[in-house]
Amino acid sequence: MLSAFGTVKQSMLHMGRYPPPIIHPPRGSLPVLLSVPHSGRDYDPAVLGNASQGRESLEMLEDPLVDRLAWRAIAAGMGAVVQPVPRAIIDCNRDEDELDPAAIHGVGPAPVGPRARHGMGLIPSRTHGHGPLWRRPINRAELEQRIEEVHCPYHQALADGLDALKARHGEALLLDCHSMPSRRNARAEVVIGDRHGVTAASWLTAEAVRIVRGAGLRVALNDPYAGGAIIARHGRPGEQVHALQLEFDRGLYLDRDGRRAGPGFDRIAALLDRLAASLGQAVLDSQLGEAAE
Repeated sequence: MLSAFGTVKQSMLHMGRYPPPIIHPPRGSLPVLLSVPHSGRDYDPAVLGNASQGRESLEMLEDPLVDRLAWRAIAAGMGAVVQPVPRAIIDCNRDEDELDPAAIHGVGPAPVGPRARHGMGLIPSRTHGHGPLWRRPINRAELEQRIEEVHCPYHQALADGLDALKARHGEALLLDCHSMPSRRNARAEVVIGDRHGVTAASWLTAEAVRIVRGAGLRVALNDPYAGGAIIARHGRPGEQVHALQLEFDRGLYLDRDGRRAGPGFDRIAALLDRLAASLGQAVLDSQLGEAAE
């Protein structure tokens, strides 16, 4: 299989209905790859026509402008994989078997998995604010097309990128970037998830927490977001591949309308850049320390 981080442009190879992931190959000296799975905001007419509550209900599923938050880190040479297909079409942070019959015709009598039972499976079926999303469920053929053209290429690009970083540096780190709704009296402004110690070395998670606290922000670990399918699939600290999920409160970087960049946008972009650079350097430093023992 041709590596997504090879020299052939994906746009020249792609012939499907949905666009391929946007890939920024790493240009620096650090073993870090960013994942941005939920910032897609271009909806085709068929999807909008099937939206029972209109475009606004689908936009509720987006992580607004997180792809743009990553600009400083990408400009500094960090690799990144960005999903341009909206989450409402398919959620790359879900496993392929997390299916909900409210969104997909003929998949079974009941949703598979707790997130699908709450309407947030592979194909989302409802949101808390808008209720049911679709006029009618999609069929199996449409589901398979979305998996083949959107879900699989995204995870393949992540796997290829991490393999390339590990081959070059001996170790790799994935930072899976998300946003979370602002909540009154919320305990944390940033939530870091490592699936309760499963997807990254504990010292690396602790360092991420320290960096966020050092930026003057309240931070929580694995509560209420421990991480989804992306870090669960790609985080293998026993094989020197670490993965952390990052959730940023939207009030930190968006305007009051929740769609445009706000006064804090550059601050959070700089924090994401700092996390990528500092954690990447920490991974390299830990290897040097082990080699010296």
